[in-house]
Amino acid sequence: QVRLVESGGGLVQAGGSLRLSCVVSGGTFSISALGWFRQAPGKEREFVAKISANSGLTAYVDSVKGRFTISRDNAKNTVYLQMNSLKPEDTAVYYCAFGGTYYTANYEPAYWGQGTQVTVSS
Repeated sequence: QVRLVESGGGLVQAGGSLRLSCVVSGGTFSISALGWFRQAPGKEREFVAKISANSGLTAYVDSVKGRFTISRDNAKNTVYLQMNSLKPEDTAVYYCAFGGTYYTANYEPAYWGQGTQVTVSS
């Protein structure tokens, strides 16, 4: 079984930073694309960021570009999302995602974590 466990969420003031982590087990981590999604209350889940398996290519939704950075450590089977200059509109449950194809306009991962809450106060 593939399992993804997120951590690092919490409450932060607007303008602050958080670093989310996601440890993946049960899969071939090093050859799989990874991503982060988020879901705010009453809204559908949206794509935030993705990273390729080996090339280090990354992509972001426009609303977080320049503020968020996705990275991965294959030795630790971990993907990170560094979030800087946080805004209240970033408040959501953040989910890490595993698998799927990086090289597509709409990233559709095969596996999901349970999510970690990020709350940004104004």
